[in-house]
Amino acid sequence: MSLKILFMGTPDFAVPILKLLHESGHNILTVYTQPPKKKNRGQKVKKSPIHDLADKLNIPVRNPISFEERNEIDHIKSLKPDIIIVVAYGKILPSSLLCLDEILFINVHASLLPKWRGAAPIQRAIMNMDYETGISIMKIVPELDAGPVLIQSKIKINNEINYQELSDKMSILGAKLILDTLKLIKNDKLNFIEQNEEEATYAKKIQKSECKINWNENANKIIAKINAFNPNPGSWFELKGVRIKIIKAKEIITKKGKPGTVLDNKLTIACLENAVQILELKKEGKQKMNVLEFLRGHEIKIGQCLK
Repeated sequence: MSLKILFMGTPDFAVPILKLLHESGHNILTVYTQPPKKKNRGQKVKKSPIHDLADKLNIPVRNPISFEERNEIDHIKSLKPDIIIVVAYGKILPSSLLCLDEILFINVHASLLPKWRGAAPIQRAIMNMDYETGISIMKIVPELDAGPVLIQSKIKINNEINYQELSDKMSILGAKLILDTLKLIKNDKLNFIEQNEEEATYAKKIQKSECKINWNENANKIIAKINAFNPNPGSWFELKGVRIKIIKAKEIITKKGKPGTVLDNKLTIACLENAVQILELKKEGKQKMNVLEFLRGHEIKIGQCLK
């Protein structure tokens, strides 16, 4: 039996899931995604990754600013979907939509709920130096990411993986779990389990103020932040008034010094505890490069203190 699906998603994370749904033979009625945005200070208008994929697959696309417009909810009712699948859509669905009869609302969430509810679960898991995270398939309720969970699957986090790498792995895992979910729906074997509210934690949206490197933190925490913000928005320090984004670095436990001090000619920087050796970096407006290439064009002296 082919299910009638309405898909809601926006970023790259949602792309493998929509692609696998399309290949599964189910009927994707419409894709909802965030409206196109102007890129690079108002130049070219750019569609979301999900919008681009839907266009390639010839799936109708809608970009409502708000679901409070009654005609949008009426349109969804007229489509009569069996299930609405939400993957990092970027909008909160109103109760007036969630209360529609005979529609199952499912969310693919990038954490092991109830841990890391909210907007930035992958980044927060890396920053918190969690040893694992995962995907949760849950029923959507009006409270943020608080609905009962159907399926979960875990994935390990090592101290070298960055946000993009972990997000890609989790997206593929989410696609697999959605297909498992559709099989359960078809076989009438859904069993949702309520979350333990006492264990809930929240992954708040990343703020720009968090992206600046604070050398007065421990080296392992700085490395975790660099990985969590790679490739975007990026962790940075300032050199002669210019932002330098750190792409890749490693912790050095054998070197110490005043936080922010350059300790050697390999651009190893002292932290509150241990040190960070920068391996790849990117000057504002330039291409990324390894540390040796960077140092050939920038004089940084041992003992210099970085901001």
